[in-house]
Amino acid sequence: MQSSESDWLSTGRGAMEAEAEAISTAARRLDSQFTRAVEVIVGHSGKIVVTGIGKSGRVGQKIVSTFSSTGTPAVFLHPADAVHGDLGVYAPEDPTIMISKSGTTAELLRLVRVLRDFRSPLIGILGNPSSPLAAEVDILLDASVRAEADAHNLAPTSSAAVAMALGDALAVTVMRERRFTPEEFAMYHPAGQLGQNLALTVREVMHAGDQAAWAGPLDPVKQVVIAMSARPLGAACVVDEDGCLLGIVTDGDLRRALQAHDDIRPLKAADIMTATPVAIAPDARLHEALRLMEDRPSQISVLPVVDPATRRCLGLLRLHDIYHGR
Repeated sequence: MQSSESDWLSTGRGAMEAEAEAISTAARRLDSQFTRAVEVIVGHSGKIVVTGIGKSGRVGQKIVSTFSSTGTPAVFLHPADAVHGDLGVYAPEDPTIMISKSGTTAELLRLVRVLRDFRSPLIGILGNPSSPLAAEVDILLDASVRAEADAHNLAPTSSAAVAMALGDALAVTVMRERRFTPEEFAMYHPAGQLGQNLALTVREVMHAGDQAAWAGPLDPVKQVVIAMSARPLGAACVVDEDGCLLGIVTDGDLRRALQAHDDIRPLKAADIMTATPVAIAPDARLHEALRLMEDRPSQISVLPVVDPATRRCLGLLRLHDIYHGR
């Protein structure tokens, strides 16, 4: 008998909720072993090495990416490759994070003995705290789960999620301890959207001067529409005689005015504008602008740019500009 759509939704939600509960349980188990692991990584000026095999190896590769992108050099080492020449990646005392659900992985157990010669502190993210590997590592992070998320308790779902969450928890804590800044993050992500949003300022992509539509509070709505048509950015800044921002007229304000009034000819800009709108400073980073636009009950697509010292309006920034860098 074929399952219904509601059955699929129920199964999907159940799997996600099972993984979330497993991560929550693991978070409550964090103790001094976690702080010791942080101390080892923060106290080491070189790289960390992450190793695991199979699904644990895939998790390890993601953890390496998180560490590397947040200021802590990290490399992934396949345990089989390690004993066939790749141990040359190690410098003395480089910490090793070993990931295993069972804690009985033969390749990792064989690697333990070799790594003692490199004086490598061993941090285990292990799904079985009573396993042979748990007895060998210096620091144990308990990644055990009550059950996997699938009905047969077979696929490494909850266990993989917990292992990855523990790795991320380490990376985020180390990142905070090392005072890793958004500017440094941007340096490691120069080509992506996230890096651009962290590196560029509003001033670099805003529409200033004649590029934007302007209006005075007593300008007729028809004049505002003409200005917005000539500068189609989705809004016009309403300013006083000193150029200070009074409000903004958006395409939405125009539509609402047409709905509320049979004849808009008597209306002025001040009658339909959004007074004291959300604004941003020209030296703010694009990611700050994005938060202002999107992290709110009703999203906005355009921001007036205001000099915080003089309160003069300098121009407009669109959501489109953030995503496309103009």
